[in-house]
Amino acid sequence: MDNKMMYSPGELRYLKLLAKQFPTVQDASNEVIRLEAILNLPKGTEHFMSDIHGEHEAFLHILESSSGEVKVKLKEFFGEQLSEEAINDLATLIYYPEGKLSLVTEGKQDLDDWYLTTIHQLVQFCRYVSVKHTRAKVRSYIPTGYESLVDELINLCDEDGFLLDQYSSILATIIRLGQANAVIDAICTVIKTLTCDHLHIVGDIFDRGPRADIVMDCLMEQPNVDIQWGNHDVLWMGAASGSRTLVATVLSNSIRYNNLDVIETGYGISLRPLSVFANEVYKDCDTHCFDIKLTNDDSYSEKDKLLSSRMYKAITMILFKLEGAKVLRRSEFQMEDRALLHRINYEEKTITIGDNVYHLEDCDFPTVDPKHPYELTAEETAVIDQLTESFRQSEKLQRHIRFLYSKGSLYKVHNGNLLLHSCVPMTEDGKLLSFTIGGKRRTGKEFMDYADRTARKAYYDKRGTEEREFGMDFLWWLWAGRNSPIFGRERMATFERRFILDEGAQAEPKNAYYSYYNDPAVCNMLLSEFGLHGPHCHIINGHVPVKARKGESPIKGGGKLLVIDGGFSRAYQKTSGIAGYTLLFGSRYYRIVSHQPFAGRQEALKSNHDIDNESVIFETMEERMKVSETDEGVELREQVYDLLRLMDAYRSGAVTENHNY
Repeated sequence: MDNKMMYSPGELRYLKLLAKQFPTVQDASNEVIRLEAILNLPKGTEHFMSDIHGEHEAFLHILESSSGEVKVKLKEFFGEQLSEEAINDLATLIYYPEGKLSLVTEGKQDLDDWYLTTIHQLVQFCRYVSVKHTRAKVRSYIPTGYESLVDELINLCDEDGFLLDQYSSILATIIRLGQANAVIDAICTVIKTLTCDHLHIVGDIFDRGPRADIVMDCLMEQPNVDIQWGNHDVLWMGAASGSRTLVATVLSNSIRYNNLDVIETGYGISLRPLSVFANEVYKDCDTHCFDIKLTNDDSYSEKDKLLSSRMYKAITMILFKLEGAKVLRRSEFQMEDRALLHRINYEEKTITIGDNVYHLEDCDFPTVDPKHPYELTAEETAVIDQLTESFRQSEKLQRHIRFLYSKGSLYKVHNGNLLLHSCVPMTEDGKLLSFTIGGKRRTGKEFMDYADRTARKAYYDKRGTEEREFGMDFLWWLWAGRNSPIFGRERMATFERRFILDEGAQAEPKNAYYSYYNDPAVCNMLLSEFGLHGPHCHIINGHVPVKARKGESPIKGGGKLLVIDGGFSRAYQKTSGIAGYTLLFGSRYYRIVSHQPFAGRQEALKSNHDIDNESVIFETMEERMKVSETDEGVELREQVYDLLRLMDAYRSGAVTENHNY
C-alpha cells in the first residue's frame, strides 16, 4: 500500500505545508516537547474590566496594578522581608516607573545603593511572577533592546552562590553605565504584563470621561486583549463608518458632558462648522433645556455656556430628525413610535406619545418644518456632512476603530465564560427573544452572530452599497434599538429627558433578562445556548452599575453571573457608592474586586496612594487549573496532534524530510 494513501489529499497538502516550518523529525519533535511543557503550566491570570467611559487615569492605574494583583503578589513574596511602606514604594514604582524614578532619584545621596537594592528586588519579583510562563514567552514581553540583559538577570538570580558574582557584576555595570532607570522600566513592564496574562474589556470604552483615545492607545499596546463591544463603542464605530446619525449622537453626548477634549484634541475634529451654525441659527432660541454638565463652573464664562447650549440644541435637533427618518425607513426595526417630531402640537406645546399627552418644556425649533419634520435644512445638511467627513478623515480615530473591529466582537466565549456587555434579550415569560431583522427570524446565539456580522458590514463593505448603509443603520439599532443586546432597554428616552418633566415619560424599561439573571436555572440555560456547561462557567456582564450603596451584589444567579461595571464614570459613582468592580480569574480562583474613586496619578506618585479596594475570592478551583484545560490548551493539543501526524508521515515516507536548511 502506497504510504501516501494513508493520508487524505487535503491532509497531505496540509502536512507538506507544515513541513516547511518543521522540516525534520527532530524539529517537529522539539516543538511537541515545547508545547507539552506549556500545556502543563498553570493557567495565566485573566483580568476583566468594563465601562471605562474615557476615564483614562483610573483605567491606567487599575490596569498597571492589575486590580491590586501586583500588590497581592508583592505581599506574598516580600511579606516577611519588607515593611508595608517599602512594599507600597515598590508597587508605585512598578505602576509608574518613569514618574516614580524622577521623584526618587532627585537629590538622593545613596543612589547607587538604592539602584542596587531596587533592581535586585524587581528581578526577584519578576522571577516569581514568571513561574506560569515559558522562558520564551517571558522574553517576548521584554521591551526591545533589553531582551538579553533582562533575561540574563532573571535566570542568573538563583542566589545559590555559584552565579552570584556574575549577577552582581552585571548589576554594578548597569549602574555604572547610567542604564539603571531604563532597566528598571523594562523589568517593571515585564512584571505588569506577566501578572495578568490576558485582558478582557467587556464594553464601553468611549463617552462621558475625558480621553477615550488615551485608553485606546494603551489597549493597542497590550499583548493579549479582547473587547466585547458596548453600546458606546458601536456608537463611535458607526460614527467612524460614516453614519450621520451616529456622528450627531456622539457630538450630542460629548457636548452634554462637556467632553470635547477627545473630539478636538484626541481626534483632531474641528467643531467650528457646528459652532458657527449654532450661533447663527439658534442665537435667539430658547436653550434652557440644553444646559451642559460642568464639573467646574468657574472656568466657563456665560458666553461659553450659552454657545455650548446652542451647539448642544443644534446637533440634538439634527439627531432627532435623522433618527426619526431612520425608524420610518427601517420598518423591520419596529421602532416607528420613536419618530416623535411629527407628534408635536406646537400651538398647545404638547406631544402625544402612545396614549399619553405630555406638556413640552420647549418647542422652539427654528429648523423644524412641522409639515416635513424629518427633513434637514440645507444648512443642517452642510454641517452634518462636514462633521461626518471629519470623523471619516481622522486618521487616529480610524486606527482605533480598526482595532475595535479586529480585537472586538459582540460577545466572546473564553475558558468557560460568556462575556457580553449587556444581555441576551429575553421575553417576559423567560424565553429567548426573537428578532426578524435581515429577513429571517433569529434568537439567542444565532441572532448575536448575525448582529456581529452585520456590524462589520458598516465599516468594511463598499461605500454607497445597500449592505454598508444597512450596516450603519444596524449599528444605530445596536446603540439605541428596542431590546438591542448591548442596550438592553425598551427605548432610549433622550427626547423625553430633554423636553418632558414627567419622570414616567423618561423611563427606559430594562429587558426581561435583568429580571431573570438572578435565577441560576436561567443563567445555565443561557450558558447552554452558547455551548457552555459545568460548575465553573459564568456569564460576565458590564453595562449596568451595581448599586453597592443599597447593598446590591455584583454576584448574581447563585454565582453563575457576574456584573463588573467598572464604575469608572464619575457620573455614576454617586449612584453606585463606589467606583465599580473588576474581576480576576487565575489558576486557583475567581476574585472580584471593588474599587473606590481614584485620587489621581500625581497623588499616587507622591504618596504611594493606591486605589482603595476590597477583593473577595468567591469561587475556588478543585485543583490548580492548567493551560491544558483552557481554550489555548485545546489549540495546543491540536497542534501536537498535527505534529505527531507529520512525524509519522516523515517516518512512512509520505513526506520527505529536508535537512538542507
